[in-house]
Amino acid sequence: MTAKIRTDRLNDPVIKYAGKNVVALPQKDTVAQALAFLRNQNITDEIVYIYIVDDDQSLVGVLPLRRLLNSDHKKKLADIMIENVVFVHNYDSVLDACNKFLEHRFLALPIVDKEKKIEGVIDISLFTDEVNAFARKSEQDNVFQLIGIHLAQGKRLSLMGTFYDRFPWLIFNIVSGIICAFIAGRYELLISQVTILALFITIILALAESVSMQSMTITLQALSGKRMYWKHMMKALRLEIIIALVLGIGGGISVGIIALLWKKQLMATLVIVLSIFFSMTNACLLGILIPALIRKLRIDPKIAAGPIVLAVSDVFTLIFYFSLASWLLAK
Repeated sequence: MTAKIRTDRLNDPVIKYAGKNVVALPQKDTVAQALAFLRNQNITDEIVYIYIVDDDQSLVGVLPLRRLLNSDHKKKLADIMIENVVFVHNYDSVLDACNKFLEHRFLALPIVDKEKKIEGVIDISLFTDEVNAFARKSEQDNVFQLIGIHLAQGKRLSLMGTFYDRFPWLIFNIVSGIICAFIAGRYELLISQVTILALFITIILALAESVSMQSMTITLQALSGKRMYWKHMMKALRLEIIIALVLGIGGGISVGIIALLWKKQLMATLVIVLSIFFSMTNACLLGILIPALIRKLRIDPKIAAGPIVLAVSDVFTLIFYFSLASWLLAK
């Protein structure tokens, strides 16, 4: 394999660095035939993936070597291959290849022509330094995008450019803040009668926002560079429901003990405990569902999800908090 590429060669055609030791097998072959073929070949490089081709030698699938070794010898390769193949075009640059390695986390990628005939394979070891550099930048970008800032835009010198880049996402928070103010205003009399309600608004909202950001960060990491399957999202949702319930119980009891010892108002403390339980559970679910729905709409969830999740979480939390308080405490 060729030595690692210098960073000043990132715009070179990726085909220039392709390895030619590619294992491509017909899709109609059986597992037994594939294993026999491999045993008879003088393969010097490490093989991670077997590429599957049709009668025209066009790429139609990929098969990890581990899956091949663990499959029934009578099965055809077409039955066990992965059809959704990620590949690099022969006209793509080294930079394009680096981005695909980072996005899909494969160890090797086939290089194909316009008819999807394999011309070579590119190994991630060739680009280790570049992929690590892109990964670090991507992680930084994700952190900034969670709060509505592009990393590249954050380095602008233009004041107005920075303003236009950040302000649209603040609109969600402004709108939610105004809605929350109206909600609190509607219960102004109740708040004046039971002042403990006002004292704990901040901590209830803060806990909900923290949990929503945690769930959203985990969800964005899970969605990054992958096709979204709803069955996987439902599995994650079930797990997060359990986690949210535990977090809600723990958070509610912790704050409730302090509230009860401080103000000695049992019913008001019950409102606070139940509101924390609801808000943390609700926020946890919003942190999963909103990024998933945004991704389904083909919008980048890293940019839009943060402000939307926080805004919706705040509004739902206050509605529940004051509605419950009105029901249990109103005289």
